[in-house]
Amino acid sequence: MKSWISFLLPDDEYKEKKMLYFYAEGAIILFLSLIVMMICNNFFNLEAETVLLAAIAIFLFYVTGRYMIAGIEYTDIATKHAYKKELRNISVRTIGFVVIFFALYLIFVNIPSSLHKWGELLGLLISVSTVCFLSSYISLNRSYKKNKKLL
Repeated sequence: MKSWISFLLPDDEYKEKKMLYFYAEGAIILFLSLIVMMICNNFFNLEAETVLLAAIAIFLFYVTGRYMIAGIEYTDIATKHAYKKELRNISVRTIGFVVIFFALYLIFVNIPSSLHKWGELLGLLISVSTVCFLSSYISLNRSYKKNKKLL
């Protein structure tokens, strides 16, 4: 019988087991970070929103980082041709995200009126797309190296 949390887990049994380890490790680090923040609260005045945001960020960054570095996302990438094809797909997805985000921003928010607002929008787009591309690239690179060793 599946748990209510099974929607967060992949169907692949190996990936599922690794993800459970990552979530458990993240939970332990989250618990320890909350204890540290409780102790630090005696010396610094930490607001509840800051503590909660930091705790959520610690958990998410840890689990995401472990998943990327583990090299388990791209299980079928073992040849140079497949690697280059997937790298192209990642680039197209990133560019597609930038174009769609930019278009939706202009439609639903508004066209920036000043050069400063254009700079903020472009800075946000460049930052988010760079993080998106790099995280996928690192995961692809690790998966490729791991799969190549297995062959």
